[in-house]
Amino acid sequence: MIAGFGPRWLDNLLLLLFDTVRAFPTIVLALATVALTGPSLGLVLAIIIITSIPQYARVTRTATLSLRNTDFILAERSLGASTARMLVHHVLPNVVGPLLILAAMDVPVVVTVEAGLSFLGLGVLPPTASWGTILNEGYLVIRDTPWMVVAGGVPLILTTLGFTFLGEALRDVFDPRMGKGR
Repeated sequence: MIAGFGPRWLDNLLLLLFDTVRAFPTIVLALATVALTGPSLGLVLAIIIITSIPQYARVTRTATLSLRNTDFILAERSLGASTARMLVHHVLPNVVGPLLILAAMDVPVVVTVEAGLSFLGLGVLPPTASWGTILNEGYLVIRDTPWMVVAGGVPLILTTLGFTFLGEALRDVFDPRMGKGR
């Protein structure tokens, strides 16, 4: 919100930072970092969070820029409201909806990245449960017991589909123009 509401130089600086972080592919960064430091759940989460922040920041910035010159913000400014008050009380409630939609749509990505790294043995270490570890163990004995791959894959598929549908439903709630009738 600061990038969208603040001075132009700060906006450009933050965009450069966001673009720099976003230029690194999540999987490649995760593989390189895990190869250097060793696998752990905390490391996988940190990599996913660091590479996801620019996307959320850009959505927040765009929503803030669209609200910056609206009548209710200009009225608050003319009444002498501080920038912090305008951001917290007027801009933030209008930005939360798109962020919730984005978060719901990102859950399947995060789950599959973690499962993929764990499948390769670079994510969550046993005995911590992970769908990727379950799939890996099932893959090793797929000729004898194929149900292990199915038992690990079906919940992964259902979870990603469920959160995708949740994101679509949230989009319909927060943006009625995209919902019914179109």
